[in-house]
Amino acid sequence: MIDQPVTDFSRPATGGQEFRLSEQRGSALVLYFYPKDSTPGCTTEASDFRDLHDEFASAGCRIAGVSRDSLKSHENFKAKLELPFPLLSDADESLCSQFDVIKMKTMYGKACRGIERSTFVIDVEGVLRREWRGVKTAGHAAQVLDFVKSL
Repeated sequence: MIDQPVTDFSRPATGGQEFRLSEQRGSALVLYFYPKDSTPGCTTEASDFRDLHDEFASAGCRIAGVSRDSLKSHENFKAKLELPFPLLSDADESLCSQFDVIKMKTMYGKACRGIERSTFVIDVEGVLRREWRGVKTAGHAAQVLDFVKSL
């Protein structure tokens, strides 16, 4: 998928909005997938992107988070953390499938399907430029910002 145009998509987003990739053209986009609202790793990751949001904006880049959680859950998570970017609900897993982030994981000793924490950078023309899979949250947002600044 690297250096290939990303197929347009539309997902319901916080704030009663519909997020459409084609409407993001002209700005780079960080699209990060995370397992679940209000869990420790996901809270850390969202907070790190929030704290660097102004620097991403200065670099001409938008941010959007994606999980399978409901819009109601997303609205609560966004409000609690005061996130300045939208969260997209992918309850039917169509966007997760498009980016191939659903994986078999082990939770409490049992196999289950879930989102592999992953981040994608899409350039101003809608072309995928970088991906990170199996992300560890510590320092990740800063690493993504460094890459965005190099575009």
